[in-house]
Amino acid sequence: MYDTIVIGAGPAGITAGIYAARGNLKTLIIYYDSSSLEKATKIENYYGFEKAISGKKLYEEGIKQAQNVGIETKQEEVIKIEYDLNGYKILTTNNEYSTKTIILALGTKKNSSKIEGISEFEGRGVSYCAICDGFFYKDKEVSVLGSGKYALSETNELINVAKKITILTNGEKAPEFRADNVEIKTEKIKEVRGNDKVEKVIFEDDTELEIEGIFVAQGVASASDFAKKLGIAVNKNHIQVNDKMQTNINGIYACGDCTGGLLQISKSVYEGTIAGLEAIKYVKEKSKK
Repeated sequence: MYDTIVIGAGPAGITAGIYAARGNLKTLIIYYDSSSLEKATKIENYYGFEKAISGKKLYEEGIKQAQNVGIETKQEEVIKIEYDLNGYKILTTNNEYSTKTIILALGTKKNSSKIEGISEFEGRGVSYCAICDGFFYKDKEVSVLGSGKYALSETNELINVAKKITILTNGEKAPEFRADNVEIKTEKIKEVRGNDKVEKVIFEDDTELEIEGIFVAQGVASASDFAKKLGIAVNKNHIQVNDKMQTNINGIYACGDCTGGLLQISKSVYEGTIAGLEAIKYVKEKSKK
């Protein structure tokens, strides 16, 4: 079991991991998708660099720095976080890890979709969390929008709830998945229609699929996705934390862009520092009991 697992390898996650490891915590950093930092061509307003540095270079150097101080890093997609007997369990596409604390540092991504009608029906048949809202679709026909491992994880949450599930890949390759009440459709989607709530999906070939709910699970899970499933307080897709970077769930911290506010490296590094130090305190206090 790890003392802390950091999810995310941007400035906040790497900083949190380094402070936790230097506090003698058994630390793991898991990262998968690219950081928003990599999209920055030039960084000229961060301390310590005589000349501008690219975001991609800074991101890569951060991961190397963590590895050089002995932190274990894994490039794997996290698909689920669960409560465990002595803490938490993190499931990736390849492995399963147990930890006493979690530090979420996944940035601000939201698995939204540009398909016409999706944003219009949010809260009226369009959901971003199967474990949160699945109950409302008991014995109904629903769809999961996505084609990756995260979409399959959401589908699994719905199998014993919904009457029928249709995985909509929207032109992407069909994933390997078999279940009696699951169908896969790869056609490109034109729009989502309904009146007061979602009623049907219209494909580009003008065929239709009648459904009562859509669960958006494109790409990989975001910080707010995991937060909602765990019951962590979220406001406008930003994780709510106190001045110690603690969420409302004991042993879970968040830092960096996923907490909102100023989207700057300096802010992420500061919050990562606090999260790492607070994780140390939490683990040490628990070990005394």
